[in-house]
Amino acid sequence: MPMSSRGRDLHPGHHHFGPCSPLTQFWPGPEPQSVKGLYYRRARKVSTLDASPEANLKEILVNVGGQRYLLPWSTLDAFPLSRLSRLRLCRSYEEITQLCDDYDENSQEFFFDRNPSAFGVIVSFLAAGKLVLLREMCALSFREELSYWGIEEANLERCCLRKLLKKLEEAAELRREEAAQRQQQRQACHSEVQASRWARSMNQLREMVEDPQSGLPGKVFACLSVLFVATTAVSLCVSTMPDFRAEEDKGECARKCYYIFVVETICVAWFSLEFCLRFVQAPNKCQFFRGPLNVIDILAISPYYVSLAVSDESPEAGERPSGSSYLEKVGLVLRVLRALRILYVMRLARHSLGLQTLGLTVRRCAREFGLLLLFLGVAVTLFSPLVYVAENESGRVLEFTSIPASYWWAIISMTTVGYGDMVPRSVPGQMVALSSILSGILIMAFPATSIFHTFSHSYLELKREQEQVQARLRRLQNNNSASERELLSDVDDLAPEDLTSPGRYM
Repeated sequence: MPMSSRGRDLHPGHHHFGPCSPLTQFWPGPEPQSVKGLYYRRARKVSTLDASPEANLKEILVNVGGQRYLLPWSTLDAFPLSRLSRLRLCRSYEEITQLCDDYDENSQEFFFDRNPSAFGVIVSFLAAGKLVLLREMCALSFREELSYWGIEEANLERCCLRKLLKKLEEAAELRREEAAQRQQQRQACHSEVQASRWARSMNQLREMVEDPQSGLPGKVFACLSVLFVATTAVSLCVSTMPDFRAEEDKGECARKCYYIFVVETICVAWFSLEFCLRFVQAPNKCQFFRGPLNVIDILAISPYYVSLAVSDESPEAGERPSGSSYLEKVGLVLRVLRALRILYVMRLARHSLGLQTLGLTVRRCAREFGLLLLFLGVAVTLFSPLVYVAENESGRVLEFTSIPASYWWAIISMTTVGYGDMVPRSVPGQMVALSSILSGILIMAFPATSIFHTFSHSYLELKREQEQVQARLRRLQNNNSASERELLSDVDDLAPEDLTSPGRYM
């Protein structure tokens, strides 16, 4: 490890160069024998108070950011592709300056204008064989330093390598998002260059339906959308009350039922209009139909038109159309389709940062949710036969009639719901129940921390993007206002003085 010439030798197990250090209790193995002065001979840091050393044929003197290190060439034999090892093969001053920033021929000192802290960790790795990340340095910047010095990332400790890979994934996702934003900006600039009335209209329509913070039209449009979503949810709930269901079972439709149908028709008309506006302003029509919220709109709107078409095939004379009476003609399928109207509530995700964060978290944590379902499936398969055998051996309770019937009990027990419809009575059955409940608590707690951190990170990310969009809109508004003021001042300057002077007309 790099050491000051005035310092004392340290045991290799006492190194703390980064946020994590090797823990022998997790990776047991034989502890290497400490050899006094071994790391000092492999590489050492030269203090400024010491006399200026001169490198010989067996050593290399390196100055990185003002900090000097003296390394034997034998230390670099294990890394022939590193930048320092390649200096040994140089035969001229020009070749040397291609690998370093400067070279002093008198003292044979190589100068590098790089991060001295990062190089100190690299020298420690060359001497001690342990490569960790710096706590005070960005992981991606440290990766660039490793690439510059010719050190492979695979030499990092496993904990630090996992952290670096996570940072690389986040950076790649951020680059993809920035590329998508640049593509949208280029498309917007291209539309503005066209300077056509249709392009300007589409831009204004896009701001109104997609960005509530763009201005008063966008806020009004968002408020109306939320109002109609709440109205259709209330209408769906009211239509299932016993009074309305009794009238529908008799084939009758009172005035209240007719009013519910009218409210439903108005809401569907608004949602259809909103869907058409979003489709018209979408730059890519195929990409529009692949959007999750747009698919939800189609699933929520289509049952109304399908049901209305079925009711128009054989209308009864003198009967007013009702919200759900005509669904009896097509049976359970259309009843399920009609229940899909509750999907309108998912439209609130267009205007709610919290719902957008929830959707982004579910998408990013798909692997964690898959592991959770796998753990639950294995545990349910394990505890269901146990409770079935334990209860049937007692011969007193017939609730657990089969192993598949016990799956329901295992699921509600492991998720700590416990409806109480199936209860083990025997002592062995209660022991199995206790084991399943404790296992369920542990299984549910495993991915909870990761999902929570992903949710927090996604929320901060979306909030930061929203603030950036609002700041960009404010800058555009300020620029437009400044341009208008400059235009008015130019018009005043160009106006004739005798026309602008009030004394002419006095």
